[in-house]
Amino acid sequence: MTVVVFMERADDELSQQALTLARSLGGEVSAATVEGPYAPGAWAAAIVAAAGDADIVGPGSDRGNEVMAHVAAQLDLPLAANVTEVRGDELTRIRWGGTLLEEARLHAGRRLMTAAPFAFPLSVDSTQTLVLTPELGGAVAVVDHVAPDTGGKVSLADAKVVVSGGRGVGSAEGFAILEELAALLDAAVGCSRVVTSAGWRPHTDQVGQTGTKVSPDLYIACGISGATQHIAGCKGAKKLLAINADREATIFAHADYAVVGDLHEIVPAITAELRKAK
Repeated sequence: MTVVVFMERADDELSQQALTLARSLGGEVSAATVEGPYAPGAWAAAIVAAAGDADIVGPGSDRGNEVMAHVAAQLDLPLAANVTEVRGDELTRIRWGGTLLEEARLHAGRRLMTAAPFAFPLSVDSTQTLVLTPELGGAVAVVDHVAPDTGGKVSLADAKVVVSGGRGVGSAEGFAILEELAALLDAAVGCSRVVTSAGWRPHTDQVGQTGTKVSPDLYIACGISGATQHIAGCKGAKKLLAINADREATIFAHADYAVVGDLHEIVPAITAELRKAK
């Protein structure tokens, strides 16, 4: 059995996790990246042509899931997205933003799947990567990407620390104490969907299933209840510190560290201690 792994980049973290999933399937593993403007249909066609009759695995990123969906459509085969474990033709995968684990059986002559983010360790063995050049023809392609203006601040996607606020912050002005803490930690400031809906912060600051998915070393959730959609965006964090006045808040079930109390007192206290330490 041969397995072909679609990798966004050879050094991409989620792609390396997909490589680990592929190796767990047994057999020979080869990797492929695609160069040129992003055109999911054309990229999928290039992967299908290169894979022959092999199983195909991709990363559980937005782009990985989209390209693999096109692969499945072109091959008329089912796709198992966001897989966490494979046992022969049986598998476990994440559904509903990480709140449901589905046990399923894949009925197909070939296996097409994506690896759930952070469900597998990074692959430590090097694999020679084939670079594919698709024929774009009349394919729809992304020809430019305009990055959001961060004003010189660290972006949510790249931040090692994210300080995020929810309804409990109380107002747009209430984010001033979060901004102050973030500045000391060289962190990015995020927020929940309810905050952007209220107009307190721009949508570019939103962390969640319909916002930015982050994977910092530390995620500090201030006044955030812990809705499923928000947890889907921050579950990649290595550590989660939750500050909330409601000791029954759902966010505490996901937190590594919990502080029950008024964030308007706790956040300034943390900032003051950090200033002393500096």
